[in-house]
Amino acid sequence: MRTGRTVISLLIGLVLLVIGCRQRVQLTPRSYYVAVTGDDSNPGTMEAPFRSPGYGAAQMHSGDTLVILSGRYVLDSYEDIIIPPSGDSELWTVVRGEGPTRPVLAGREDLICAISLSGRQCVEVSGLEITSDSGALFRQGIDLTPAPASFVLLSDLHIHHLDEFGINAGDVQWLEISHSKITHCGFGAIGGPAGYRGGWCNVLIYGCTLSYSGHYYQGGPGPSPYSRPDGFGIEASDGPVEIANTVVEHNRGDGIDSKAKNTWVHECVIANNSCDGVKFWAAAKLENSLIYGRGDGDTTTTPWAAIVIDAGRAGQSFSITNVTVDDSLGKNYLLYVQYDNNLKTYLNLTNNILSGRGPNSPIYLGSRVQPVFRHNLFYLPRNQIVLQHGSRLYPSDSLHLLGPGNIYGDPRFLATGFGTTGNYHLDVASPAIDAGTGDSVPEIDLEGRNRPIGSGYDIGCYEQ
Repeated sequence: MRTGRTVISLLIGLVLLVIGCRQRVQLTPRSYYVAVTGDDSNPGTMEAPFRSPGYGAAQMHSGDTLVILSGRYVLDSYEDIIIPPSGDSELWTVVRGEGPTRPVLAGREDLICAISLSGRQCVEVSGLEITSDSGALFRQGIDLTPAPASFVLLSDLHIHHLDEFGINAGDVQWLEISHSKITHCGFGAIGGPAGYRGGWCNVLIYGCTLSYSGHYYQGGPGPSPYSRPDGFGIEASDGPVEIANTVVEHNRGDGIDSKAKNTWVHECVIANNSCDGVKFWAAAKLENSLIYGRGDGDTTTTPWAAIVIDAGRAGQSFSITNVTVDDSLGKNYLLYVQYDNNLKTYLNLTNNILSGRGPNSPIYLGSRVQPVFRHNLFYLPRNQIVLQHGSRLYPSDSLHLLGPGNIYGDPRFLATGFGTTGNYHLDVASPAIDAGTGDSVPEIDLEGRNRPIGSGYDIGCYEQ
């Protein structure tokens, strides 16, 4: 059976609830307005708005809406933090920006965050820009700690140039982050501390940009003191977590680092991150994605890899399907699975391009990894050994022994990238064209184009 085209399948229950709640939001008991020309002594109507977003939020009751109109709002004290009340399943609480330009929340005085959703449920936040006030100390955009939060929708946000996390959460249940740009955060775009009640559960990140983590700190270009600021990095969680149609690039740490028990990454571009491209610690699927540029232009030898699988529990299953991987740095494994332990692990690789153009960069599988290889294209021109499985070594002329359709050759990318943007579409003479299998693989490619039914299926993330 081929996988479906629905992106939000892991959160279908949430979507149905959201549709109902959004329809009912139109019946919100009261809407409050904030404008830079307002006054907190006003009643908070459209005609006589409040001046401070924090003050406006303090007047809200469950199910109310706070509308922040265009302008720049400086947050410099605890009272300025937007702390809305919880909504409920019948009527959500809403905080949104409106106007010809996106309203800006600019923090300073080492303020902990712009919006606090600790312990909140049924809250929607959208249409805002959150940043530091001209480089002043300002920690986080949206904070969902320390108390668990649930049923939270964050959309159409621009969060940037903060000292810590763009979005920070430890325990959250039913969270959707969509169509948002989160960049230049010192500790990472999305992440947080270890949770105590399951961590991240039922999470969807869709249509976002999570980039340049660690490239800003305390008003300067960084680097951040945080050791590896990731685009997305979470601690042990019950999951599931789905990341789709998202760009994750130029982070000084990993692109995506998930310790959730069930992670699904698809239709993503993970490019030019300093450390690991994608790292999974428990069962996961990686599909229709492009990973390249490890090292972000820095030729220093590092222990990082394009894809890392390091499950700490036996019997975990991982699948990598229609993924294009390219690495020019070399001097470490292109992909490694269970390097530090000897636990039984299941691995399925189908229709992938695995290109390691640097020296000494083979693929490594631990001895108890049970792999299934189908229709993969390998290219490691500066390596005598392409793949090592335990003690068994596979040079380029023995890859057919791995399984059906596995081949070796130059994928003929249109343009590779290392610290720069690459074009990983295929030249018409690429051996990856029409060399894939259509069995149990996605119906679309990275750009949403339909893949053929039957024969003529390309290897890699792009269908020509």
